Amino acid sequence: MSKLSVGIVGLPNVGKSTLFQALTAVAVPAENYPFCTIDPNVGVIEVPDSRLDELARLVRPRKVTAAVVEFVDIAGLVEGASRGEGLGNRFLQHIREVDAIAHVVRCFEDERVARVEVRADPVHDLEVIETELALADLEAVSRRLEKVEKKARSGEKGAAEELTLLRRLEASLAAGEPLRREPLTEEERDLLRGFGLLTLKPTLFVANVGEEAMGGEEAPGLERLREYVAEREPAARVLALCARLEAEVAQLPPDEREDYLAALGMESSGLDRLVRAGYRLLGLHTFFTAGEKEVRAWTVPLGAKAPQAAGTIHSDFERGFIRAETVSYEDFVVCGSTKEARDRGLVRSEGKDYVVRDGDVMLFRSGV
Repeated sequence: MSKLSVGIVGLPNVGKSTLFQALTAVAVPAENYPFCTIDPNVGVIEVPDSRLDELARLVRPRKVTAAVVEFVDIAGLVEGASRGEGLGNRFLQHIREVDAIAHVVRCFEDERVARVEVRADPVHDLEVIETELALADLEAVSRRLEKVEKKARSGEKGAAEELTLLRRLEASLAAGEPLRREPLTEEERDLLRGFGLLTLKPTLFVANVGEEAMGGEEAPGLERLREYVAEREPAARVLALCARLEAEVAQLPPDEREDYLAALGMESSGLDRLVRAGYRLLGLHTFFTAGEKEVRAWTVPLGAKAPQAAGTIHSDFERGFIRAETVSYEDFVVCGSTKEARDRGLVRSEGKDYVVRDGDVMLFRSGV
């Protein structure tokens, strides 16, 4: 499938560019003034997966390729962005182009880093951005409504159903409710897919805390932020990390990072947790191919069937799909190779209706 992207959004000076810098280990502007990032920076990040490392150890291929998620560092939004304030129209368009949102909220105090908002309140900061995104969506839905009302009056097929849906969405947005909270059928989601609605995108909330919070101290406003999100979106997640600390860890040689994290009492970096959370947020999971040339992690949506998985490798494989020879990751590791797994009868022959499971090791047979 095509590369999937997560946009990093928030008010100016909440730590978005520092976080992106840590994610990609690429230097990007992070000066202490608003709008230092205008054009979005893009980084393709490997999804941490110990299973890929273990498969590579067993197979010893010439090449190892991880699954990836693209992170986009989008310039800070301000109140009034939906009306064009602070180059808002340009920045909102950048958000429309991503698949999901990582909303960074400031939960640290530092007099050296200026605040755009006078109030030191992460819930207020979150509401500013959520309101601007909802207002932008409200404008888009209202424009579409005008066109569909004319079509419905003329009796155009499907217009009445779309009109009912748009009026419902308009009411939710006018009440300040993001559309991701709206119960939508698959047909309705398909209808809205080309609209670029911002509040319909899956959203992860990232609390950027100070270094002292990683040592056990309470981060300013973090508990209130978590309560606020849990009350309104029970399925949503607030991920706490320290962008400045993560940037320092990212600059260390790979073999030193684990020891440094252990000294801080951390099992894994906040970046690893963020990338994995972004992957889950997009509703994705992983299957593997394992051969002498390459061991590779492939990305498919939850619920994808075998031919669709084959198509992520090459469209011809989906078109000419015959079967998928499949073994679970756990069985592969016990056996040590596809041949041994086949000899033990653990390799299954799956057809077109097989739903791919996370961790499947697959070999596709195709007539093309």
